Amino acid sequence: MLAVPGEPMFYARWDRAVFIHYAADPAILQRDVPFELDLREGSAFVSIVAFTLSRMFKPIATHEFLNVRTYVRHRGEPGIYFLAEWLSNPLSVHLGPRTFGLPYKFGRLIYEHACVRGEIRGYVEAREGRLSYQGGVAANHFAPSEPGSLTEFMLERYTAFTQQRKRVRFFRVWHSPWEQAPAEIEVTTDTLLTSTGLWWETAECIGANYSPGAEVWMGRPHRID
Repeated sequence: MLAVPGEPMFYARWDRAVFIHYAADPAILQRDVPFELDLREGSAFVSIVAFTLSRMFKPIATHEFLNVRTYVRHRGEPGIYFLAEWLSNPLSVHLGPRTFGLPYKFGRLIYEHACVRGEIRGYVEAREGRLSYQGGVAANHFAPSEPGSLTEFMLERYTAFTQQRKRVRFFRVWHSPWEQAPAEIEVTTDTLLTSTGLWWETAECIGANYSPGAEVWMGRPHRID
């Protein structure tokens, strides 16, 4: 990223991140994704990622964030594509789609990701529905994902591809590998997820992870011809 003039665009921290992973039918999911799905052994995946963004410039500064993302590949490069995103800062909701082509929506997000006590709870309420989850982290230490593992496949992604109308773009992020541990998370309310596409009707939860967080460089959007 440092080899490109003007990069990185922002610095921030992603704190207390919860990842909840689902296997999805690739034929159904592909209908809602304008990029080629990045499959692993013939399966497609969608992850819910809930974290607190901090250390951004004012007036964005700090707020909770939820994204629903899938895994894609464009011109040989692996990346992510956001099916939907919710956040609690109205200014970010306005700027994200215009600047990056991101599908930002406003919601009320309440996170209690206190892994020190082994407890994780989250609640999101938006016009599109509600999401709630609870659980815990069994491990008392965190480490990078095992090389070649499914966890590494889903967590270690450094390019995001976006499409808003006919504008197709990408931007890159950089951070050290996520220090993470497996988590046991139960989604207790899921009406918010039904708004993100038909993939949810046949989705199967395959696991979850928790990370204390990472320092992140965020790049500027670049046009894809």
